[in-house]
Amino acid sequence: MELGSRGRRGGLSRWAAAVVAMVVVAAMAAEAAEGEGRRRHAYAAMMYMGTPRDYEFYVATRVMMRSLANLGVDADRVVIASVDVPIRWVQTLKEEDGVKVVSVANLKNPYENQGNFNARFKLTLNKLYAWSLVAYDRVVMLDSDNLFIQKTDELFQCGQFCAVFINPCIFHTGLFVLQPSMDVFKNMLHELEIVRENPDGADQGFLTSYFPELLDQPMFHPPANGTKLDGTYRLPLGYQMDASYYYLKLRWSIPCGPNSVITFPSAPWFKPWYWWSWPVLPLGLSWHEQRRKHLGYGSELPVILIQSMLYMGVIAVTRLARPSLSKLCYNRRPEKDTAFLHSMLKVAALWSMLAAYTVPFFLIPRTVHPLLGWSLYLLGSSALASIVINVFLLPPLAVLTAWLEIAGALFVLAFPWYSNGVIRALALFAYSVCAAPFLWASLAKIMASLQILIEREAFFPRLGECTQTPEFNKLY
Repeated sequence: MELGSRGRRGGLSRWAAAVVAMVVVAAMAAEAAEGEGRRRHAYAAMMYMGTPRDYEFYVATRVMMRSLANLGVDADRVVIASVDVPIRWVQTLKEEDGVKVVSVANLKNPYENQGNFNARFKLTLNKLYAWSLVAYDRVVMLDSDNLFIQKTDELFQCGQFCAVFINPCIFHTGLFVLQPSMDVFKNMLHELEIVRENPDGADQGFLTSYFPELLDQPMFHPPANGTKLDGTYRLPLGYQMDASYYYLKLRWSIPCGPNSVITFPSAPWFKPWYWWSWPVLPLGLSWHEQRRKHLGYGSELPVILIQSMLYMGVIAVTRLARPSLSKLCYNRRPEKDTAFLHSMLKVAALWSMLAAYTVPFFLIPRTVHPLLGWSLYLLGSSALASIVINVFLLPPLAVLTAWLEIAGALFVLAFPWYSNGVIRALALFAYSVCAAPFLWASLAKIMASLQILIEREAFFPRLGECTQTPEFNKLY
């Protein structure tokens, strides 16, 4: 009886999942079928919430969709958005970017308890909804970190599933071509229910498990007569040029394919839309150039202006207040009573300098243009460093040595005439070796300056007049 009950519960669960899936698919198909003159093909991306970088991916999706429109692609641009995506974002995509938005419920990830599971990939299985866009003959499914160099509409001639092998043995799911099918979509949901093997618990692992034979398939070459192919194909690397290939030679040297799309499958904090990505990673500027042309930086500029005025005000105030800050007095006490305070003074000065160089970094809007971002960072760090200089009466050049070396490192990285990435890396290494002694000497000078202030008893603030010590009174 218990086994029978469990079987019925399992059957009911599968039936309920199938019904929910069919309802979702029917709703999406109805929405996709609305309107007249809809194209037969689509470029699609997904958007979901729940990560610290939701806004950045929203901006990246907008830039990619606008760049596709600017290329004049003959296809709809679709965003598969989870129902918790903010309404204002959805409206912006529709009204300002001309994107068709399909709202979906998040697919439950059955691999959450897997040992190597990364929580940031929890909702990437929403990508499977691409197979439910049955109003289209072919769909090119995209991640938001793709940079389109030229139009790729020939991809719609590919077969039922086509993807690029960035890794020699594992295809990449940042761009792939598919033929939508409700049968395939429902089968994928069934495979999720029975917890099909998935190496990484994300869309990448699931799809490589679902299409295990792709490596042995022929390379895609678009027919000249424009007909569509059947079956599965490997796409040339030119449709997913890994940015890592560029950094070695500082140029593209990919012989196969049209060299149409750059992808950035790097660490999350080095995606091209972050302002610090350039000049650390040169291709970040290419992405920002597309954003500048197609979207602009209107949403970040007010914050940039406010921070700039605040930092300039800080510099002006600290300059004017320096005489007052310098009027310091310290009452003599036995050294054993003040040794701890002297140590805390040095620690406070060092931590203040560290804060001066780190706090501005985290206040800058992440997706601002690198030239604005680095300029604001240098302005902010110099403003906060000026506070440290005046409060602790430190030598300005010693405190600003780190500032000068950061600016120098940026110049070394941005130098445009390196022959290859190896020379660039060696140049940065040589610069670091040469700059390190100056940084160490500045730190030693700062510590010596603090020690002199302590010995002269001229640091602690005077609240009114200094109280005379008993030792002083005994002289009279």
